[in-house]
Amino acid sequence: MPSKETVQRQRALGGALGVVMLGMALVYHFFPRVFHVDPTRVQTQRAMNLGPAAAPLGTGRAPASTAQAELDAGPPVTLAPTDVIVARMSRKNESLPEQKSADTPEVEALLDKATKALRNGQLAGDKDGAAALFAEALKLKPDSRAAAQGLYEVRARLVAEIGQDILVGDEESAKDLLDALKSVPDSKDDVAQAEARLKTLAQVRPMLAQAAALLQQGKVDAPKGGNALELYRQVQQLDAENAVAAQGIAQVQRAVLDRALAAVASNDFKGAGDALTEAATILPGSPALQDVQGRVDGIRHQRAANLLAQARSALDGGDQALALQLAEQVKELAPDLQGLADLQERLTNARLYASYKPGQVFADRYVDLPGQTPSMVVIPTGSFSMGAPDGEEGHAGAETPQHQVAIGKGFALSRAEITIGQFREFVRASGYQPDSQKLGGASVYDERSGALRDDPDATWQSDYAGRAATDERLPVVNISWNDAKAYVDWLSQRTGKRYRLPSEAEFEYALRGGTTTKYWWGNGTPTRKVENLTGAGDRSQSGRRWSNAFEKYRDGYWGPAPVMSFEANPYGLFDIDGNVSEWVMDCWHDSYVRAPTDGSAWVNPGCSTRVVRGGSWGSSPDQVRSAYRQGADGNVRSGRVGFRVLREL
Repeated sequence: MPSKETVQRQRALGGALGVVMLGMALVYHFFPRVFHVDPTRVQTQRAMNLGPAAAPLGTGRAPASTAQAELDAGPPVTLAPTDVIVARMSRKNESLPEQKSADTPEVEALLDKATKALRNGQLAGDKDGAAALFAEALKLKPDSRAAAQGLYEVRARLVAEIGQDILVGDEESAKDLLDALKSVPDSKDDVAQAEARLKTLAQVRPMLAQAAALLQQGKVDAPKGGNALELYRQVQQLDAENAVAAQGIAQVQRAVLDRALAAVASNDFKGAGDALTEAATILPGSPALQDVQGRVDGIRHQRAANLLAQARSALDGGDQALALQLAEQVKELAPDLQGLADLQERLTNARLYASYKPGQVFADRYVDLPGQTPSMVVIPTGSFSMGAPDGEEGHAGAETPQHQVAIGKGFALSRAEITIGQFREFVRASGYQPDSQKLGGASVYDERSGALRDDPDATWQSDYAGRAATDERLPVVNISWNDAKAYVDWLSQRTGKRYRLPSEAEFEYALRGGTTTKYWWGNGTPTRKVENLTGAGDRSQSGRRWSNAFEKYRDGYWGPAPVMSFEANPYGLFDIDGNVSEWVMDCWHDSYVRAPTDGSAWVNPGCSTRVVRGGSWGSSPDQVRSAYRQGADGNVRSGRVGFRVLREL
C-alpha cells in the first residue's frame, strides 16, 4: 500500500497536469495558430466519404475547389440542415413492405452494421457503405421494413445533399453525389431529376457569376439591360428554387433600401419614397422592406412634426408667407399629420380674417385709455345676389338690377347698433360736438299725429320721441352720417385698427346672412320674435296702431328696444333689419347700374346724399325687405336712424 506522502505527491502531480491540460485546451480554442493550426483549413469529411466536404451551411465558406465558383455566384446562402430535409422526405415514405416475420440474426447483423455506417456518414461508394449493406439485407429478407427504411433514408440523404449543392452552385460536389446515388436501388427518378437540375445549374452559373460582378460594380438595378436584378430574375425563370438568385435579389433590394435611407438622411423624402416603391416591386412585403418603410415613415413624421411646429411659430409671429410655405412642406411629407388641418384653417383665417374665425366674437381694447370697442362678430367671405329680383313684390327700381357681388375679404360688424352709452363714451373722451347740438334738433316721433316732426331741442341724448333717453342700452338715434363717421374714426385712433361704416353691399350681405328670401327669416310674417318691427299687435301709449304692419305679429315695443332684445340672424347680428335703420358709407345712386361687384362702397367725391339700410321700429313690411334701400341727406337726424360699425380684418 503506497505511503501517505506518495499519495499526496500523486494528487499534486495529477492536479498540475490537469491545470496544464486545461490551459492547453483554452490556448488551442482561442489561439489555434500557436499549435500551427489554421482554423480556416480545418474541414469535415463528406457524408459518404467521397472527399472533402463543404464547410457547414450558413458559414459562407467553401472548399478550395469550389470557393471561387461560389464567390462568383453571388452572396452566401443559408439552407435547411440535411436532417431536416430528410425528415420531411421520410414523412412521405409510404412504400415500406409488410413484414411477415422477424429479421434473422444475419439480417440484424447487417442492419446493425448499416445503421452504424449511416450514423458515421458512410452512405455509399463501397461495399461497407450504408446503401450496400441495407441492399444486402433486403436480398436476404425482401420484407425487412428496417432495411427498406434504411435504404430509403440513404437515398433521401443523398438527394438532400445533392439538392443543397445545386442550390449553392457546387456542381462538382453534386456530380460526385449523383454518381453515388446511381448505385442506390430504386433511385432512377431521383437521378433523372438531379441530372435535370444539374443541367440547369450549368446554364445559370455564368449568369449568377455575371450578376455577382454587377452587384460589386453597384449596377444593382440599372442600367436597363445590364444590371444584377435582371439577371437574377432570368435565373429564377430557369430555376425557380435557385437560392443564390433569391439571395441576390434580396441583396439588390437591400441596396435600393439603402438608397431610401440615404435620401431620408438628406431630407429627400420624395427620393426615399421612389426608392421604397421600387423596393416593394422587388420583394413585396419583405421584413427588410417593412423595417425601412417604418424607419422612413418615422423620420418623415418627425420631420413633418418639426415643420408643423415651425409653421405655427411663424404664424404666431405674423409671418403668414413663411407659415404657408412650411405648411405646404408638411402637407407634402405627411398629409394626414395630426394638427395640419387645424394649421391650414388658421392660415385661411389669417389670410381672410386676420386669424379670427367666422362667427367669432371679439372686442378691441383701446391703446391709450381704459375701455374697449363694441362687441364685434366676424362675417365669413362669400358671394351673393345683391338687390331685388324682378318678381319680388314691393321692390323699386332703385333696387335693380340684381347683380352678383363677391366678398373676398372677411370683416367684422358690431353685433348690434351703437348704443347711447357707447356714443356717450366717445363724446366725453373726444370732445366731439354732434350735429344735433351743433346744427340743432332732429326729427322725432309725434304721438299726437303718429308721424315724425322736427324738434329743435332733440339731440343724440334724446329718445325716438324727443324725450331724454334714460336707458343707455337703447340704440343712439338723432345722429347724422357725419356723427357716425366721426365715431368710427375715433375707434380707429383709439385701437390702431381700421374701423369704418360698412359699405351698402357689405351691409346687405351681412343682413341676408346667406339667405335669398325676402327677409332673412323667410318670405312672410315671422312666426317668432325675430326683430323689433311694425306688428299689427303693437300699440302706442295712446293706443295707436300701425296702418301697414306685419299681420298677427307683436314684439311689444313701440319705438326702439334695447339692443339685442331679439333673435340674431344667421351671421350672429342683432337688430340688423329692425329697431333702427342704419347709415352706410355709400353715396346714393338711383340704381345699381355700374355698381361695384367686389363689396366696396360706391362713393362719389363731394356727395351729400348717403344710403340708409335696414328696417326700423316704424318701417312698413316692404321697407324691411333685405333688398330695400333709401337715400337721405348726410345731415339728417332722425329718431328712426342709427348706425353700426365695421372693423376691417
